[in-house]
Amino acid sequence: MNPSFRPAPGHAVRDLAARVRHLSPSCGPVRLVGVDGHAGSGKSTFAERLAAALDGAPVLRLDDIASHDALFDWTERLRDQLIEPLSRGRTAHYAPYDWRARRFGSPRPVPPAPVILVEGVGAGRRALRPHLALLLWMDLPREEAWRRGRSRDGEEQREFWDGWVPAERRHFADDPSRPFADLLVRQRDEGYEMLAGPAGTVGPDQPFTHGDGPPAVC
Repeated sequence: MNPSFRPAPGHAVRDLAARVRHLSPSCGPVRLVGVDGHAGSGKSTFAERLAAALDGAPVLRLDDIASHDALFDWTERLRDQLIEPLSRGRTAHYAPYDWRARRFGSPRPVPPAPVILVEGVGAGRRALRPHLALLLWMDLPREEAWRRGRSRDGEEQREFWDGWVPAERRHFADDPSRPFADLLVRQRDEGYEMLAGPAGTVGPDQPFTHGDGPPAVC
């Protein structure tokens, strides 16, 4: 995807959705769009807004694929339960993980919709990238993202976060996503700012910045 489009102010997510609809399918008939970033960076909220702009596109949350025993070792499960059936134009089924009960639940269907968002830490991993039509990276520094995540989850999840942070460090050290992002997404006071990512085709003589609302104070 060439990300050098310039939507009118206030319509970044809506116009991104319009552009996504024109991408070529990347997994059978489906356009898979990855939304990656550090834990606490705002991936879920952004994915929900983009899904709404895509008329209710399904959102696959990688928190449902991972587990306590496999925080990042879930590639095979994702491939078998989702990528393989979707690539053949069939309805996929996956068993979401219950983080409180520590077990997988009943299978849920994922039909081969025109666009499916894959949201979560590791959505841009190397094993998944060949199946993505677009990779978005929530561009928030990891320490700030982790502070937000810890604050959101509270003391009840402190032990989990103590284990998560080093695991995420190891994951991105071995399998980084940001260098392969088509677009960087930055949350602003109102809405989002999107910039060409490291994998984009916009050159230094073609600046790319657009967003919703005034910029956040850094």
